[in-house]
Amino acid sequence: MSDFGSIIEKQMNSFFGNTLFDDFIHKELVPLSHLKERHASWILEVDPPLVDKKNIEVSLSDDHITVKAKLTKTYCISRGSTVTEFDYFKKTIKLPSGINTKQISANFKNGILKITMPKPSDGKKISIE
Repeated sequence: MSDFGSIIEKQMNSFFGNTLFDDFIHKELVPLSHLKERHASWILEVDPPLVDKKNIEVSLSDDHITVKAKLTKTYCISRGSTVTEFDYFKKTIKLPSGINTKQISANFKNGILKITMPKPSDGKKISIE
């Protein structure tokens, strides 16, 4: 990729939170995902293409969660005369505020990775007189 192309891609990734575009520099695909809020938790669903459960890695850092996995086979994307081979996918999202990071759980079923991030439930009841 040209230096100009790298600069533009880095700027777009920083503007869009590094979650929308495949990373041609590091050769990592960005899978489709959906974050939804429920009454007691946040649910992140990730659709990781071409992966086995044993190759999925979920990690938590300060205020981000990252899902990364090695693909079962190389995936190629052609852009003009350049072909890029991808061996991994990676998705990093900013954690929603107010979640209980000690109780985050993950489940991989029917090709969908579901990460449940509970909201804290240590609120105090206020009696009404």
